[in-house]
Amino acid sequence: MEACGRPLDGALQENEDIAARLLAWYDRSRRDLPWRSAPGEPSDAYAVWLSEIMLQQTTVKAVTPYYVKFLRAWPTVETLAAASLDDVLRAWAGLGYYSRARNLHRCARAVVESHGGRFPETAAALQELPGIGPYTAAAIAAIAFGEPATVVDGNVERVVARLFAVETPLPPAKPELRRLAATLTPDTRPGDYAQAMMDLGATICTPRSPSCLLCPLSDACAARAQGLEAALPYKLAKAERPTRRAMAFFALSRGGAVLLRRRPERGLLGGMMEVPSSDWREGQLDEGQALKSAPLDAAWSRLPGLVTHTFTHFHLELVVQGAHVAGEAAEPSEGGLWVPRRDLHAEALPSVMRKVIAHGLDAMGG
Repeated sequence: MEACGRPLDGALQENEDIAARLLAWYDRSRRDLPWRSAPGEPSDAYAVWLSEIMLQQTTVKAVTPYYVKFLRAWPTVETLAAASLDDVLRAWAGLGYYSRARNLHRCARAVVESHGGRFPETAAALQELPGIGPYTAAAIAAIAFGEPATVVDGNVERVVARLFAVETPLPPAKPELRRLAATLTPDTRPGDYAQAMMDLGATICTPRSPSCLLCPLSDACAARAQGLEAALPYKLAKAERPTRRAMAFFALSRGGAVLLRRRPERGLLGGMMEVPSSDWREGQLDEGQALKSAPLDAAWSRLPGLVTHTFTHFHLELVVQGAHVAGEAAEPSEGGLWVPRRDLHAEALPSVMRKVIAHGLDAMGG
């Protein structure tokens, strides 16, 4: 009798062997990452938490400079909790998924106010904090506190799908993969094991062209035995992203300041700064109607080209209207403010708004 391509008899012993072999490989081949403690040294819960929040849907390469910058500015959870949300958003700008930054700040304050500056030590308790879901809670509990919690991210799903030759496509396969991953999680060194699985998926068991000859688990991999290692995990076809359209208003004062405003706290890019725009809606843009959203009276002129940006669930196309304004005394609507060009780098501007500003400056000779 077989389950997922592997015999049931002796499965426990085999799974323990997999964990031992993976840990031995990790001791030889672990990645040197700034948030990881040295071998044999305890991990800092603050460092683990900060890195795991940043790494959600983002690469190690992209996260590393942000992590170093954050740790330099706020070396402890107490200093982060005492920071202003504006400063945190400014430091986060460009990393994307900005709700993470707001939850990061809320979580730091909750740890300080409700837990005396110490992170809870169990996955169950960690999930009570803002912005910490099952994966992040398990990662912190395992790496920082040694709880044998099962840590499952995209890398781990891929490794487990191949080890057990799970042919159910993602995302329906997620519960099955989590159950199977739990059978591998050891009681000893669970934090190192979790990081070993992540490293294996990131460096060896990659999405395309896995390096099976270098893999410490290749002879235990059911997918490799069946010639499916490059194909698994299967994935359901993603729905096509819709396109939303809007009009952005790039106003440049005679003194070289740019008009910005803050987005509402709730919703996409909440609390970030933006170049004012009309509502982002699907369908064709009614430019005449959109012009009524202009933040001030000015001689608006449509700039050539479009600004495009892709979010997780939709594409965005922005027509940009530009205007030179005589002075910064011009009264914008909806809480707008004039920001000198030299200070724009310090504003909490998401990538799409930096694109709009660059487009406006280029088209208007700024």
